[in-house]
Amino acid sequence: MSRILTPLPLTSEAFAAYGDVLEVAGSPDKIINQGMCGRHHDLAKLDFGTGRAGISLFDAKARAFPYVVDMVERHPEGSQAFIPLDGVPMIVVVADDQDGAPVNLAAFISQPGQSINLHRGTWHGVLAPLGKAGRYAVVDRIGDGSNLEEHWFSDPWTVEAPAPD
Repeated sequence: MSRILTPLPLTSEAFAAYGDVLEVAGSPDKIINQGMCGRHHDLAKLDFGTGRAGISLFDAKARAFPYVVDMVERHPEGSQAFIPLDGVPMIVVVADDQDGAPVNLAAFISQPGQSINLHRGTWHGVLAPLGKAGRYAVVDRIGDGSNLEEHWFSDPWTVEAPAPD
């Protein structure tokens, strides 16, 4: 029997316990490049422990509702940012930690122009582009040692489509 999650819109306030929402909002912090570019500065807390930041490109297959979550993972040695290159929204599943296990799962749907940075050690679902395949720049820890823990659910969760407005 599946447990049901209804996704929420991705907002900085709702996502704060899990990471940062990266988006252009409000006035830029600086105007640069001969007045032709607004810089929205330092939007994420990147944290790589003993490693270094690396940038990878992910090419992910489309997901759809209902979306089954049978596994979540976390990276104890570093944060992980997902930046859509094609504007494809993501289903973002996150969870709190209780004694080394994920609890209180939550689901969000990103909007065009939004990216996320997951805090170091945050339980999260796998990259899940919604509706069509997507390419993403991923900024995460590169270094020695294991930086991946997985938790498989004996009773999976299902993310259902949100009700229409």
